[in-house]
Amino acid sequence: MRTKMVAGNWKMNKNLQEGVALATELKQAVKDPKCAVVIGTPFIHLATVAQLLQDSPIKVAAENCADHEKGAYTGEVSAEMVRSTGAEYVILGHSERRQYYAESYDTLAEKVRLALANGLKVIFCIGEVKEEREAGKQNEVVKAQLEGSVFSLTAEEWKNITLAYEPVWAIGTGLTATPEQAQEIHAYIRTLVAQKYGKEAAEDTTILYGGSCNEKNAAELFACPDIDGGLIGGAALVAEKFLAIIAAR
Repeated sequence: MRTKMVAGNWKMNKNLQEGVALATELKQAVKDPKCAVVIGTPFIHLATVAQLLQDSPIKVAAENCADHEKGAYTGEVSAEMVRSTGAEYVILGHSERRQYYAESYDTLAEKVRLALANGLKVIFCIGEVKEEREAGKQNEVVKAQLEGSVFSLTAEEWKNITLAYEPVWAIGTGLTATPEQAQEIHAYIRTLVAQKYGKEAAEDTTILYGGSCNEKNAAELFACPDIDGGLIGGAALVAEKFLAIIAAR
């Protein structure tokens, strides 16, 4: 039975004090959720927020990790460092990292490898840009992203991967894939996983939708059979909105 999940991605928002205040508010409200709840925070928040949420059902994710184990990489944060804070997840492959920091398939494959080797679970993002969607290439794009970075994993390693489909044209734009569009590509992604790891593994793989998912459209999206939850951006920064999305799952 695959895990239903609502994960928040704070991105580069909230200073430490604001982040602690939001995490505290969520902790007080989330006692017995019907799904897994994860919040992805900036690096400097991780240790404090992970400790704060230690006795809570809410898990903590880093928004990135380095593609090196350790060494002279000033400003980088390794997977081992992330795990040492108490975080259990890391978000990798986000379209903003691919776009702004030119993260390649090989770079992401190495990040995934190091994350898993250090006991982290990975939320791995895939998705097409507007031009690719308009050209009808979305299936081709997500297949290449999976094959390029995570389909080299063993079946055992795959158990620690959650996928997040994020149509890049819908992130922060207010545009959202229709439930039909989202369901169609989620089903296709699950087919790809089945071809690689078998039907049972595909049925057990959690696939989240990300891309202007909010408290107003979450229930409709989550009703689709192959959408197991959401990777939430802007709405995750407001406790009331994030809690409404959790309730919708």
